[in-house]
Amino acid sequence: MLNAAAKLQERRQRQKRQQSKLNLVSLMDIFTILVFFLLVNSTSDVQVLQTDKTIKLPKSTSQQKPEVTTVVRVNNQQLFVGDRMIVGINDIDAGKENIEPLLKELEYRAERAGELSDEQKQRGRSVTIMGDEQVPYKLLKQIMQTCAQADYRDISFAVEQTAPIDPAGVES
Repeated sequence: MLNAAAKLQERRQRQKRQQSKLNLVSLMDIFTILVFFLLVNSTSDVQVLQTDKTIKLPKSTSQQKPEVTTVVRVNNQQLFVGDRMIVGINDIDAGKENIEPLLKELEYRAERAGELSDEQKQRGRSVTIMGDEQVPYKLLKQIMQTCAQADYRDISFAVEQTAPIDPAGVES
């Protein structure tokens, strides 16, 4: 009897030891994926603007990063504010200083955004213009004048960043 009781007690101890083991393989897989995800996503300093395949941005070596603002996109056929198509390029009156549908949309967005602080009032609201490199300057000037009239005076242009070129023509 003593032998059977000892065997029973030994079996219970074995079962307790087996139950207390943790399988760390799947837990390690999760943490490995999490580490790679955090490394990739936390090191990006690039602001991603909404892509538009119909717009080919001009290139620039500027190192200054843009702020998140209202985006006015223009290609050879249409003018957008954000995702909303405002007017076709052929429907814009080239003789006027501003573009009426664009002015109405910007005023509407300014009204919805609320009051500006004193510093922002001096600078004006921020807007980024994404213009195709083939868009004529006259049209860009018209867009800028319309933005300024709607109190969007802090104007930035979206460009494709390229590596700076050494003035002597030799890259280090």
